[in-house]
This record gives sequence, structure tokens and C-alpha cells, in this order.
Amino acid sequence: MKNLFNIAGKVALVTGGSRGIGEMIATGYVENGARVYISSRKREVCEGIAAELSTRGTCIALPFDLSTLEGISALAAEVGKREGKLDILVNNAGAAWGEPIDSYSESGWDKVVDLNMKSPFFLTQKVLPLLRAAATADSPARVINIASINGIVPPELETFAYSSSKAGCIMLTRHLAKRLAAENILVNAIAPGPFQSQMMAATLATHGDAIRASNPRGRIGTPEDIAGVAIFLASRASAYTTGAVVPCDGGAAEV
Repeated sequence: MKNLFNIAGKVALVTGGSRGIGEMIATGYVENGARVYISSRKREVCEGIAAELSTRGTCIALPFDLSTLEGISALAAEVGKREGKLDILVNNAGAAWGEPIDSYSESGWDKVVDLNMKSPFFLTQKVLPLLRAAATADSPARVINIASINGIVPPELETFAYSSSKAGCIMLTRHLAKRLAAENILVNAIAPGPFQSQMMAATLATHGDAIRASNPRGRIGTPEDIAGVAIFLASRASAYTTGAVVPCDGGAAEV
């Protein structure tokens, strides 16, 4: 019982790991002894965060563009060259797009839906051999999809593709969980509420006080909040949990 949340020695891949929620999760994993690969589109930023996190543990940058199948396949192949197994995949890379309903663009829709829903599926597919190599009955491999409370409760903002894709991410999580449980691969999702991130920066700058005031916890999320849930879903503590969606929102989805 003393080691329920131990992830030391596990190999993890966190997409979108160079900023925001992805960086928070990667930091939690690194500081708790995991060997962490982070991926993002911007090489300089990705390598800079990896270098910073490497002062606290093991973090390796693998910059790839996950908006294309070529980038997804290349990332999976690179991880496979370096590791014989993958214990934890965190599908966090994502995008948002807001436009009035009367002018909402097809390009904005496609960008968001592809990155938020298509890319997690195909990256999971491409790294399945590594997840299978790590998976045992006593120590299952993990896939953790980062959804959103906007996939549970419709937002006020006109971010139609974002909320739809995050709802789709939740069903994808459940479908993958059903398919992969027999192979000792657990698939769960986290549905974050407001956190300080680049995606939320503009919203928090203009509506931050109102968002904090309306949240039952009276604040926005901290790195420890999201990292704690991600560590739980990667550790022995959640070995009997799959297909779950864990809100990490201070109760905002219940208001």
C-alpha cells in the first residue's frame, strides 16, 4: 500500500509536453522518477523545456508535428528506436478555435478536430506494439487522453469544434478502453477545467476574475492538481480503472 502512486522507472510519452497542461504532467512524471519523452511541434521550445526538466530527472525532447500522419508515424518510430516498451502515453497535444457561428470556418474546424481527436487515435495505434510490450496483468500499460470539461458541459464561447472534439475524445477513450482491456492496456481520460496555459491565456486575461469567482473551489487549477490525477492514472493505484473520465476542474462542470 505504501507504493500505490509510484511511477519510478516507467517510460512515458507526453504529447504537447512543452507547455501548459502537458508541461505540468511531464514535470510531475519527471520529478517522480519516470523517464519522460515530450513532443511538440516547435523544436526550440520542446528542447528548452526538456533541458530544464532534465535538471530534475530524465526528460528527452522529440519534436514532431502531430497534425499529420507522417509526424505521428515518425514520432512512434523514434520512440521505438530508443525504447523497447512504453508504459504511459499521454495524448495531450491539442488546439482550439473560436469564431461566430455564422462565419465559423472549415479550416478552423478541421484543424481542431484532427488534432484533438484523430491524432490521439492514430498515435495510440502506432505505439501499440510498445504499449503491448510494457503491459502485464499486474502492471498494465496506460493511455491517458486529455479531454476537457467543455466536452461534458457546453461552453459559453463559440468554440464549436473544440467542445465537439473533446466530447469525441471522451467516447474514443471509452471505446479504446473496451477494446484494449483484455490486452492489459488501460485507457482513461482527464477532463481539465481552467488552468493557466497558452490556450487559456486570453480568456483568463479578460475573464479570469469571473472564472475564479464562479468556480466552487474559488480558483483555477495548479500544476500539482493536474499532475496528481495524471500520476494516479499512471500508477498501481488505478490498475482496476479503465474507461473513466476524471474531471479536474474544481467542480466547475457541476455548477
